[in-house]
Amino acid sequence: MTAPDDAELVRRVLAGEVEAYGALVERYRPRCARFAVHMLGDASDADEAVQEAFVRAYRALPRCRQPDRFGAWLLRILANRCRTARASRSRRERLVLLDDGAVGMAAVAHPEDRSAWREEIAVALARLAPEQREAFLLKHVEELDYGEMAEITGAGVSALKMRVKRACERLRELLQESDVRGS
Repeated sequence: MTAPDDAELVRRVLAGEVEAYGALVERYRPRCARFAVHMLGDASDADEAVQEAFVRAYRALPRCRQPDRFGAWLLRILANRCRTARASRSRRERLVLLDDGAVGMAAVAHPEDRSAWREEIAVALARLAPEQREAFLLKHVEELDYGEMAEITGAGVSALKMRVKRACERLRELLQESDVRGS
């Protein structure tokens, strides 16, 4: 038996079958958690942002215009929540971003991030400007096209292409610096 698609699950939730929302949460929680950890650099902040995004999405579900694109709609809510969390916790964020060890610890919390090179990438990602990090993650981690990215961020396609390009260039620089220090 195949799992119901997003549109069917949204329809069921709106029809009063609240349990169907659990299937959407289960489907999208790993992707949202990965995105939020990379965006915020802190597992606790990321978990809070993901929970808030799911709650906000549930409350706003009647306003979801394209239920078949629930995942992109949810990611837009999460991206906005991450931006808000960064802004409201800017002092704490600066401390985490300046503490390479703390950022490395956040990455170690996920089994797929345990290898040394992934830790270096996580630290380098944390050092990117927030807009560049967001664009890079949406393009190269979440594998969205620029149209989907524009829908999520509200930025234009050409601006997003430039952010991704600059993020890649900056990551190269940071990773080369890391290689030099490690040698």
